[in-house]
Amino acid sequence: MVYEKKTFGAEVDKILHIMIHSLYTNKEIFMRELISNASDACDKLRYLSQITPDLLGNDTTFKITVRIDKDNRNIIICDNGIGMNKEELIENLGTIAKSGTQNFLQYLSGDAKKDSMLIGQFGVGFYSAFMIAEYITVTSRKAGEERSYTWDSDGLGEYTVADTDREFSRGTEVLIHVKEKEDEYLDHFRLKNIVKSYSDHIAIPIYFINTDNNEIQLNSSSALWTRPKSEITPEQYKEFYKSLSYAMDDPWLIMHNKNEGAIEFTNLLFIPSAKPFDLFNQDRKKSVKLYIKRVFISDENIDLIPNYLRFIRGVVDSEDLPLNISRETLQHNPVLEKIKSSIIQKVINELKKKKEELIEDYLKFWNNFGSVLKEGLCESGFDHEKLLEICIFRSSIHNRLISLDEYISNFKEGQKTIYYLSGDNVDKLLSSPQIEGFLNKGIDVLLFTDPVDNFWVNNYIRYKDYDIKSVTRSNIDLEQDVDKDKEKGANNESSKDIKQDEGQYSELIEYFKKVLGNLVKDVKISRKLTSSIACLTVGDSGMDIYTERLLMEQRRSSLPVPKVLEVNPKHPIIQRINSDLLAEDQHSIIMVWTYPSIQNL
Repeated sequence: MVYEKKTFGAEVDKILHIMIHSLYTNKEIFMRELISNASDACDKLRYLSQITPDLLGNDTTFKITVRIDKDNRNIIICDNGIGMNKEELIENLGTIAKSGTQNFLQYLSGDAKKDSMLIGQFGVGFYSAFMIAEYITVTSRKAGEERSYTWDSDGLGEYTVADTDREFSRGTEVLIHVKEKEDEYLDHFRLKNIVKSYSDHIAIPIYFINTDNNEIQLNSSSALWTRPKSEITPEQYKEFYKSLSYAMDDPWLIMHNKNEGAIEFTNLLFIPSAKPFDLFNQDRKKSVKLYIKRVFISDENIDLIPNYLRFIRGVVDSEDLPLNISRETLQHNPVLEKIKSSIIQKVINELKKKKEELIEDYLKFWNNFGSVLKEGLCESGFDHEKLLEICIFRSSIHNRLISLDEYISNFKEGQKTIYYLSGDNVDKLLSSPQIEGFLNKGIDVLLFTDPVDNFWVNNYIRYKDYDIKSVTRSNIDLEQDVDKDKEKGANNESSKDIKQDEGQYSELIEYFKKVLGNLVKDVKISRKLTSSIACLTVGDSGMDIYTERLLMEQRRSSLPVPKVLEVNPKHPIIQRINSDLLAEDQHSIIMVWTYPSIQNL
């Protein structure tokens, strides 16, 4: 037997130190992690055996066993799954550089309960066994190969890898030598209860080997999603969700459906009640697993759900996809596309039902995932109107979140446009001169404070035949567009008022244009200001002011495009300037218009 002593990667060393010295609560999760790893190993081999049946040999029944050797203070977990060779033992147990799980360290909060949740999410669950282990020995033989190898470590910075002459069939055995102060995990009843609590949803049978070497099955070994909903308790749903997502919260919404017809599949999907810490991490994997006829295929690089639904956890099990299909071929499979489309419709319909029936509960979901959901409005290939039906936005009049349908139901007579204003926060927007004329007339303005709002409105600017328009556009005339007392001929009167104002203030407009020059695109009389002196606006084809500012802050745009300056003819300062111009007393006019002052309007 040839031993090779190696040093853990720096990231593993840090994680082991945290596991052993910091995460004192919920130590039993080590069993959840090791059982999950064993189940995954069986799933991987079951998938590969569809293409290469010889990998199974004579051992065609997958199982996981757990036993206690109390005299030697050992816990042994064994599976007959895919197994590992020497290189894979080093790669999987000696380093974590291959998978981006180094980010684990960045997200640690110091809160033991929260940090323990991260263990499984980042794929470092194996190391959790060192919370109770004096040392760990892993013996493994990869399916289809002849040699067996051992991996051994006390978790203090080094490990050894060696080949072994021990007779060992395919799979992996993890032997944990339990620390002196962790005797509770050597108790048969305690350990069986832990295994049962974490394993009933697992499709691989799990057996506990007692002192008489009898095998007692601890789980039902049937995939939870294959059972009738009437036979599944809320507790079983919750445990499955937590095991699947490594989460501590309960699911906010459960969607369990068996779809029959042209395309047959079963889905068991969950929406969390808490926001995942890595929701906006670009490297974050989607968390819906694909099964084909109960055989696990993959949870990576399978386009089962769109990116804007990435907060969903769960499984999808197809009856129509062939088991021997390659993962590359899956990407362009029409059956998978139909499954994806069906899932999107189901999720949207369930969210719509929640919004209409339990708005207070829906607000909890929206506060967690509303920003992500709206990313779908920036994507092509989906009915944006259906997505907009479940979106809610801050109302400037009602001071709460409302839907676009509720906004439309409160239209003023003659109103045909949904108005919005984008900005940093609600308080700033409510004090903006851009909306004062709207609020004065009782016209609601939706307040957009999510960065994503600035992009979808540029892609999709109509909802149910109504325009969605920023109040910063230069062609808004509240007297003409919306007037609750509108009568026949009112439009003509409004047009006369515009012409009269243009004539009365023509010299003032020309004076402003002369003073400001290229700093503004145009100067015009405002038809929406009531108390403020002036504001900046853009044409219908121009970029929204706040969007332009965001792009400049991100260095994705250079200098701002000149805006239209709208002045309020009813403001005393404007009237005084205009009066002085008409009296040709221009010496009394003091105007200091600079670039910063223009930008701050």
